[in-house]
Amino acid sequence: MSYKAARDYLLSRPEAVEDFPFGPDAAVFKIKDKMFALLSTRKGIVSVNLKCDPGEAQALRDIFPGVLPGYHMNKKHWNTVLLDGSVPSYEIERMMDRSYGLVVKGLRKVEREALVSCMVLNSDTSGPLSGQMQGAFAPA
Repeated sequence: MSYKAARDYLLSRPEAVEDFPFGPDAAVFKIKDKMFALLSTRKGIVSVNLKCDPGEAQALRDIFPGVLPGYHMNKKHWNTVLLDGSVPSYEIERMMDRSYGLVVKGLRKVEREALVSCMVLNSDTSGPLSGQMQGAFAPA
């Protein structure tokens, strides 16, 4: 997966915004001011940091050589995924959706409900996020 493909996919999440609080080399993707991804190029290698359930985070590291503990992040909850071809694109997209869903799940109820309303008005229920997001909108 290329930098551009990753960026485009992250920005396609409902109400996702891109910000550069750490400088021009690290694109931070947020939902309601909460980070769900950080896309960067370091030493010529594109990578993305993604939030993850702790058990899943370790399992992904065990399965894929391109999934590492989160660089400059809480290594229990974040993975760094190298976009070097060692992880299939469909799996990277699944991890991106999961990261987005975990952050949405942690939003305040009123923010989640507003997001659900926006998603219902702007999309159908058959998109790649529909199944992944159902649990994200359950009461916290």
